[in-house]
Amino acid sequence: MANRRNYQKELEAVLEKVKNEGKLPSLLLHACCAPCSSYVLEYLSGFFEITVLYYNPNISPREEYEKRVEELKRLIHEMPFPNPVHMIEGEYEPERFFACAKGMENVPEGGERCFACYRLRLEKTARIAAKMGFDYFTTTLSISPLKNAARLNEIGEELGEIYRISHLPADFKKKNGYLRSLALSREYDLYRQDFCGCVYSRREAADRRKTDVTDTVDTGHFSDRPV
Repeated sequence: MANRRNYQKELEAVLEKVKNEGKLPSLLLHACCAPCSSYVLEYLSGFFEITVLYYNPNISPREEYEKRVEELKRLIHEMPFPNPVHMIEGEYEPERFFACAKGMENVPEGGERCFACYRLRLEKTARIAAKMGFDYFTTTLSISPLKNAARLNEIGEELGEIYRISHLPADFKKKNGYLRSLALSREYDLYRQDFCGCVYSRREAADRRKTDVTDTVDTGHFSDRPV
């Protein structure tokens, strides 16, 4: 049976509860890049004291990884927030990604290899959130139309039970979240890539460009294609 849960409505219920409690809970937010983080931080920073965790061992090469982390740092420095936003830069561990992707190298983007990658990054987030005493954890990944929000939330809930930390349900592409992230990316002139980050998604992006040059908008630093 298909998962028909409305994770945006579930998030709104949690936010209403937070608002009524009158406290400022802490949130560990896994972030994949600055563009995806922009709307999520704008949306949630009024409800939580957020710490952004940049942990993305899937990103290759290292230069791409470092470019994205520096852009995220710049966004957090330049963007105004109603409550403090902090950042933790995780270790760069590409070997962990290649280990979890082994045997699935040729699986198309959006399949089981991606789900394994979701789990790798979310488990790190849940573990750190539990260890450091955060109230909630979640990820920016669901803002992308190419990411499976149901699987992200299912994995998050499972890990929340394992590590005894509350997972914040979300489907950030809802309520025009993805479109807002595009607008904020333009406003802050953010580097926006046209592939998810791993060597396999990069290969697929290259194939798309070969077969249909109109499939992406590429100005050398910005693309409207979902990541």
